[in-house]
Amino acid sequence: MGASLSARNDAWNVRQNADINVTPFVDVMLVLLIIFMVALPVSTVSVKVDLPQAQASPTPAQTPVIVTLTLAGRVYVGERPVDLESLPAVVAASAGPHPTDQRIYLRADEGVSYGALMRVMNRLRARGFEKVGLVGDEL
Repeated sequence: MGASLSARNDAWNVRQNADINVTPFVDVMLVLLIIFMVALPVSTVSVKVDLPQAQASPTPAQTPVIVTLTLAGRVYVGERPVDLESLPAVVAASAGPHPTDQRIYLRADEGVSYGALMRVMNRLRARGFEKVGLVGDEL
């Protein structure tokens, strides 16, 4: 908080000045803006290269494996209902030749307890499925 001296009869009367000085803030922002404007073109690759055409066919995308947990406690792999004991085997059969390398998407009803969700995740992780992603609804 700043202060200003008055020229009144009270030589020592100091009143407070509550104005915020934004000049240093604006100066710092302008300096940062200039630094980023100079640094951005340096960070891009500007070497011109004529790339050859690729002859390989694109790899086919695997269909995602989606595990669903309902509010009633039922577990589904895709549209197929499964029990918790056979869940890893069914997921491995649905995942393809390298099942533990594929990401498994886990959907659950909003009212499902955290413990039930963790039981499903623990069953998958015990079988070696480390790439488990949780699916949420976008706003």
